[in-house]
Amino acid sequence: MPESPYTVSEVMTHTVVAVGSEAPFKEIVGLLDQWKVGALPVLAGEGRVVGVVSEADLLHKEEFRDTDEGDLAERAKAGAVTADELMSTPAVTVHADATIAEAARIMARRHVKRLPVVDGSGMLQGVVSRGDLLKVFLRPDQEIAEEVRHGVLNRMPITTALTVEVSEGVVTLGGSLPERGLVPVLARAVRAVEGVVDVRLDLTRR
Repeated sequence: MPESPYTVSEVMTHTVVAVGSEAPFKEIVGLLDQWKVGALPVLAGEGRVVGVVSEADLLHKEEFRDTDEGDLAERAKAGAVTADELMSTPAVTVHADATIAEAARIMARRHVKRLPVVDGSGMLQGVVSRGDLLKVFLRPDQEIAEEVRHGVLNRMPITTALTVEVSEGVVTLGGSLPERGLVPVLARAVRAVEGVVDVRLDLTRR
């Protein structure tokens, strides 16, 4: 496993279910049900992502079945029958070399659960979901401990030896530091290691 930060390319799903812009409503519903996903990228040409059609986009048809009230754009989607009429565009996407933290921020800010992964030309490379981003927390404790020792502590201006213990992703550092000003710097560096759930410090000033 590589050292932090992990990138989207390391956790994304490469086999992607997508639809063309002319895909009919019922086909989209069928694919969502078959593959147990909540949204599908919509492709144009040879694979360029032009939008995303989600369960929410499709549900407008049921929501406005017996009323003419509501948002004009949503009512328009209620009458849509193909992917290009239903999709949300432009698509919210991410690049494969983005960090997992960057992808998580995009999902949170744009309120989406899945992101199409595209290259510089907008061509589909994969899909990353919230569940994919959480895979980093499956790293073994020993692996996390080794990265903390060699990827963090060895690069810090610390002349004393610190102990590193990891249990269920929680890192505990013990020992003494030459100055207290290093404590927040050290904690932040350890917390940045992928898979760390929390950091606990049992440090004394030397």
